[in-house]
Amino acid sequence: MTSRTVLPAFALICASVLAVLPASALTLKETPSLAPRVGTDLPPVSERVPQEPLIVDLEARGRQIGTPGGKIDTLIGRSRDVRLINVWGYARLVAYNEKLELVPDILKDFIEEEGRIFTLVLRKGHKWSDGHPFTSEDIRFWYEDVASNAELQPSGLPQFMLAGGKPPLFEVIDETTVRFTWDAPNPLFKPELAKSRPPFIYRPAHYLKQFHNRYGDAQKIEKLAEQKKLRSWAALFNKMDDMYDARNPELPSLQPWVRLADDSERRFVLHRNPYYHRIDTAGQQLPYLDSVVMTVADGKIIAAKTQAGEADLQARNIGFSDITILKQGEKFGRFETYLWPISKGSQISLQPNLTVADPVWRKLMLDTRFRRALSLGIDREMINKVLYLGLATPGNDTVLEQSPLYRQEYRELYAGFDPEEANRLLDEIGLTERRGDGVRLMPDGRPLEIIVEATGESQEELDALELVGETWREIGVKLFPKPSQRDIIRERALSGLLVMSVWAGFENGIPTSEMPPEDFAPVRSDFLSWSRWGNWYETDGQTGEKPDWEPAIRLTQLYDDWLTSSSEEERTEIWHEILKIHAEETIHIGLVSEVRQPVVVKGLGNVPKEGIYGWDPGAQFGIHRMDEFYRK
Repeated sequence: MTSRTVLPAFALICASVLAVLPASALTLKETPSLAPRVGTDLPPVSERVPQEPLIVDLEARGRQIGTPGGKIDTLIGRSRDVRLINVWGYARLVAYNEKLELVPDILKDFIEEEGRIFTLVLRKGHKWSDGHPFTSEDIRFWYEDVASNAELQPSGLPQFMLAGGKPPLFEVIDETTVRFTWDAPNPLFKPELAKSRPPFIYRPAHYLKQFHNRYGDAQKIEKLAEQKKLRSWAALFNKMDDMYDARNPELPSLQPWVRLADDSERRFVLHRNPYYHRIDTAGQQLPYLDSVVMTVADGKIIAAKTQAGEADLQARNIGFSDITILKQGEKFGRFETYLWPISKGSQISLQPNLTVADPVWRKLMLDTRFRRALSLGIDREMINKVLYLGLATPGNDTVLEQSPLYRQEYRELYAGFDPEEANRLLDEIGLTERRGDGVRLMPDGRPLEIIVEATGESQEELDALELVGETWREIGVKLFPKPSQRDIIRERALSGLLVMSVWAGFENGIPTSEMPPEDFAPVRSDFLSWSRWGNWYETDGQTGEKPDWEPAIRLTQLYDDWLTSSSEEERTEIWHEILKIHAEETIHIGLVSEVRQPVVVKGLGNVPKEGIYGWDPGAQFGIHRMDEFYRK
């Protein structure tokens, strides 16, 4: 770890795309529900918001200035999903807007130089949800006392904090300014801060220091650890340091809604943060809604409860198959059902295992003609009509049109239904022998029967496999679906026993060049199409298998090139070569994309009728700024 403190001698000009003005530039209005508390346990709004708050121009984005007050009721399938409040709230140091641009949010400014020097400027007067100042000390505490503490983080600094394997020089410039400087470019740093589950490179130091062995009372820490049946101060600290899971109601937050009481495991009430940093152009502090109520219900009946009008905002635990029943219930339940395209590269993706151990299967799987033939043997239009009422988009598992990296050929190459060409390719490979029922024979005489392993969690996937199997029979390929479990499938992939799996496509189908292409290169062992190669990369060659297939070698090189890139132009060029390789090699066999996610909206304004639904980037409702939703 390298760090030092620098005397204040730094002038900055803000470059945010959103308005950043002193609070005095607007006439601030007190939030009605908070007004009774002013003068007792709360100061007036002018003292609660930062001196330079984030001023949100709703009308410029086609939205309405809302009315503060009211609540949202939503349903969750398990108590741990209360953490979604920190996803949907989506207050981040820098955040994606709906144009997929990274802009300052919690930060007043984010200054990048040479792709390796990052200066973070906080908002003067910004406060945690308990009213304590949010300052550079909170970032210093995280970096020096949490992330760099071997007892709290035995594995060391996270990957996004290393460039060329080295940590940064960390500097505290002044009370609201810090700087991270790496010797080499670090393109991972900025997008990491905007994730649905961000690293929270800041901590409420004033609260957490009491549990840290460097600052707290050792006897009190030991006693509290014993009371909570924890073995060490580090275990206690990590339990209390709960920025994401929302399980510690005492932990101060910067999110729009916070949990104030630990009184239930079935119904969670999240209250507005009175010190939140965003305001609208009418001088009203966001969020508009006073509270979000999350009620636990059996996931199997959430669609029915939503149809009955028990949710004001619902997308979790409902899916495409529920659209018909939801539409039928709109009048009775007094809600609307919006249909947002899901932002995955493909709703369903067949993933040949290129690192399968069986030598005969390995040779086939690594033959580009074989994968192309399998893709050409699928009638995606039929699947779209039968499973998705024709509302989805047939094509490869790749980036979607909403991505600036989209090109039509990435989606369409070898994705048409052409059984004649598929048969020709299989014949060309030498798979000309067939048994009596028309199934081709492999070079060793075994029938060409592909076992496609599925998690068994999705009837939709199994239905799709049945449709794929129907048209594969026309090209002499037999498909056997095999329901299993996630962990077992991953173990079989890593051991080389898996031949093919069915899974959701690339989680992020709307990347920009600034987002890391790790899902598209063999650098992770949890990707079923090349687990053994990914394991080799993850472990620096200690386990797994070194890639011996030229496209995989090139994809790894391109990923490493992205990690050392210093410009958007470089990263864009790298991304396009990666996407071109995927399209030409048919590494994943995607079926359809942009399947609609039903979003039920009851009595709320500013919820977009047309949106995107995804995890990263997107944070589900987060990218659409849930703090701007209001009761009509």
